[in-house]
Amino acid sequence: MNWLIIVCFIIWLYFLTVFHRGKLNYFQYLWGSVGLFVFMCIFIQPALTVILKQYVTSVVGIIGKVTGICEAYYEYSILFIPKQSVLSSISLYIDYECSGVIEMMAFVSLLAFFQVYEVGQRIIVGIVGCVCIFFFNVIRIVVICGIIFRFGSDSYYVAHTIIGRLIFYALSILLYYYVFTKQQIVKQKIGGFNYAEHNENADK
Repeated sequence: MNWLIIVCFIIWLYFLTVFHRGKLNYFQYLWGSVGLFVFMCIFIQPALTVILKQYVTSVVGIIGKVTGICEAYYEYSILFIPKQSVLSSISLYIDYECSGVIEMMAFVSLLAFFQVYEVGQRIIVGIVGCVCIFFFNVIRIVVICGIIFRFGSDSYYVAHTIIGRLIFYALSILLYYYVFTKQQIVKQKIGGFNYAEHNENADK
């Protein structure tokens, strides 16, 4: 299996250089982003998930301790939500889906080949973006814990599947808009202005 991954990695790099030399920016972006995401899932995701699970649990636990909505056992990546009134208690396990690792790797993969930014800018934006995604995820889990604490374990499905995801993806869309869409629009406006000016000079 290891040699197969290495062969696939070499093939990915080869076609990446082909698209770069041919100035096929669209295919370079698509091929590069998808490939980088896949290889990050293979090489980075297992180790990074363990770290993020504990960090997310710890930060949520700090907020939970202050607000009284949950207790954290970061060694086990578990959040314990105490019973409210006569409602039953519930424990939440922070797995890889709740760690935010997939969302971070997707963001980094898309940003790595987004040529609107220079290389140094991509590194800075990537770090800031991952930090934002981390705290978006923390906000999501805190909201889930708060809803369950207030309304009991019967509200778990609505809190986790609907409300929590809506909050997380709404914040993520804002991040993606600012990092990708807005910057692309600004770049196109600048390019369009220069292009029009060039044509005007050419007509003269």
